[in-house]
This record gives sequence, C-alpha cells and structure tokens, in this order.
Amino acid sequence: MRETKTAPYWTDRPEHPAPLPRLTADTTCDLAVVGGGYTGLWTALLAKRDHPERDVLVLEQNTCGHAASGRNGGFCSPSLTHGLANGVERWPAEARLLHRLGMENLDAFRRDLDTHGIDCGFTRSGKVTVAATPWQAEGLKGAHALAHRFGEHTRLLDGTQLREYVDSPVWTAGLWSPDYALLDPARLVWGLRAACLDLGVRIAEHTEVTALTARHTGRVRLATPYAAVGARQVALATNIYRPLLRRLSLSMIPVYDYALTTEPLRDDQLAAIGWSGDHGITDAGNQFHYLRKTDDNRILFGGYDAVYHYGSPVDEAHTQRPATFDTLAAQFAEAFPALADVRFSHAWGGVIDSTTRFCMFAGTAARGRVSYALGYTGLGVGATRYGAQVMLDLLTGRRTERTRPAMIRRPPVPFPPEPVRYLGVEATRRSMAREDADGRRNLWLRALDRLGLGFDS
Repeated sequence: MRETKTAPYWTDRPEHPAPLPRLTADTTCDLAVVGGGYTGLWTALLAKRDHPERDVLVLEQNTCGHAASGRNGGFCSPSLTHGLANGVERWPAEARLLHRLGMENLDAFRRDLDTHGIDCGFTRSGKVTVAATPWQAEGLKGAHALAHRFGEHTRLLDGTQLREYVDSPVWTAGLWSPDYALLDPARLVWGLRAACLDLGVRIAEHTEVTALTARHTGRVRLATPYAAVGARQVALATNIYRPLLRRLSLSMIPVYDYALTTEPLRDDQLAAIGWSGDHGITDAGNQFHYLRKTDDNRILFGGYDAVYHYGSPVDEAHTQRPATFDTLAAQFAEAFPALADVRFSHAWGGVIDSTTRFCMFAGTAARGRVSYALGYTGLGVGATRYGAQVMLDLLTGRRTERTRPAMIRRPPVPFPPEPVRYLGVEATRRSMAREDADGRRNLWLRALDRLGLGFDS
C-alpha cells in the first residue's frame, strides 16, 4: 500500500472549494454557530431559512467538512438512536415516537436537498446487514422481528438470497433494510456550505473558538485568535473537539475509525462478487465493517478497529494507522477472494464522538442562550439535521415534539476519568472481540448491559 494516498477519498478532489477567510475583526451576530460540519451547517441553514433577517455566523476551526463530515462512509440512517434496538432498549416508552421522528427527518432531509439544489448523490438504495456466524444470523432474526413491530419492511435473506446482493464466502445470511440511504459525504457538506452562503450566512474558516464567556445578561462572548464575537445566541456543533462547556468534558470520548477505497473496478470485477445494486453493506459483528460503492465503481471498506487512546487525545496523527489499514486490506481479500489483487487508492481515519449510550444528546447553558447537540457515535449523517432542529428549538425556549423525548432531556452517563476510562474501554473492546469469536456475552458486557452503558463507533 505504498502508493495509497493518506487522505479521505471524498475530499481528494479538484472541486474541493477554496477556503473562506478567517475572522480578523471583532463582530456581533444574532446566532453564532461553532463548528462547520453537518450539525453546524444544518443549524445555520435552517435558522437563516426560517428567519431571513437573522444574522447568522458560522465559525469553523479548519475548513467545513474537514473532520467527520468529510470522512465518513456516507451511510444515511433513518435512526436517531443508533439503531432501532438501542432506542427500544433505552427508551421503550418513547421508542415509537423516536422511530417516527427519525423517518420524518430522513424524508425532510431529502426534501431540503431538493429545495436547496444540493447534489450529493442521495439515493434511498437500502442496506444489507450480513452475518458471518450462526449467532450473528440469529441476531438478524431478532432484528427483523423488531423492525416489523415498528412497520419496517425488512426481509431475511438465506445464503442463496444473499448472493443476489453480494457473493462472499464469509457471509451466510443477511437482512435487507430498504429504508436506508447512501450519499457522498463531501458533496453534502460542500452543498450545505454553498446553500448557507447563498442565503446570506457568514462563514469564517480557520477560525478556532478558544473560549466562551456568558454573563447573566447581554451577549455571549466568543474568543478567537484574531477577533471576538458577541452573539445573542450560540449553537455548539463541535463534535468531539473542545466543547467550550466544562459540563461536557466527560460526556464523550474520541474513537478513531478507519477506511480504505479500492481503485475503480470494472463491471466484470463487480460481477464476480455479485454486487450489481447500489445498496450499502454492513456486517453484524460488534467490530463491524461497512461497505459501499462510489460513483466511479470503487469499493469503500471501513470499520472493524475502533481505537481509543489514553487521555482522549484528538490528534490528526492518529488518523493514520498502518496496522489497521493492513488488517482491513487482509479482511477485504478474505471477503472477496476474486478481488484479492485489487489495489487501494486511499486510506484514512477520522474521529467519532462516542457516548455511553451510542447516540446524540442535547441541552442548553447560559440561561438558554447557548445550545448544543453532540455525541452521534458514528451514525450522525442523517441525525445531524435533527440535532440542528433540536438546538434551534431549545434556543427558542419552546417545548416541542423534538425536544420532549428523554433522549434530549437527559444527558448520557459520563465516562469516568483516567485511568479507569481507558481500562474500561479496553476491557469492553476485548470482550466484544471475544463475543464476535464465540457468540458468548461475558460477565463484563452483561454488567454494562444492566447499567445501560457501553462503547461503540
């Protein structure tokens, strides 16, 4: 893999927009949005669209989409709760509400793309979850039964039926989920950025917010290296980066995820593995993989390793991990022997904001003048739009259907401080790997289940 580019495939393109100027003079605004990823750009877009007179300013420490929004696999799930099962387990009384809100959000997501002319290759092409072991196949049966309780039209696939979607010696059964979308992550973030600018949103890139100060009354002050901002309201969309509020310091941990893309494949190569559709694929393991095709017939193959480093560092150096890239390449060859000689064009990593309950949370500070939505735990492409709406609802002070669920009203259990945090995460990772190997959930994982805690990506 010596000739493989160490950059995200999605952003390694000539159409990458030129950076916008940094903020160099003090300014004021009605709404300051900290963070130029999906959550921040959706927040700015919806705020400006609903109130054109509002002065909205986005402050991004790098360039819009530099982090998770430009590095993910482009899987756009209808779930707000990191999967239906997680939502049912944690909030059984509100599971149907959360499920409906998620489906409505995905529909509105597509309408907004059309309204603002955002061409990000969005297609509701569905997803197949594949099983490599008998216990994973049994788990798919349970997922299928649960999905049908909530009106989803999933379909179990035996080995012969699975080969209509993908043909691999590794996977023996599958679950077809039609209500799932794929898109191009970078084109989405660049499209949101362009739509914001078209509506009159101000965006300052390479402008890191280093401090937030909120007195009892008046504007919230945001400090940046070259200028200060006085904002009537602030929306924090900082993902795993410094949250600016001390209360959030233990709410998330940075988990590093990795992916490869192949060189463009010929039609006969794709035919050799039976992958003729545009659907995505994930496997049913704890240490799961995600796969999808790109517009130019590459295969993106990512996941498996979810790496946490002691002390929770967020460091670009950790997004390159040759050992993980070698592991992914070997697993790709095992899954697709016919493509064992295919070369990989790109290898990269990114940081996921993981919480103990695997899904987003939100809240307010500074007497309702600051809101935040964070912690999507690797499944935020669709949910970030919902998170943006929640933040805007919270800033109005109104109780809405979106802000009513306990998922929004109650924060996740915080992670413990080091060294307990690192030891707990490592114990969980090793236990999950053993369960993938033998199908047995050990005492450690069962204890976490009882406490409603966990670790995921």
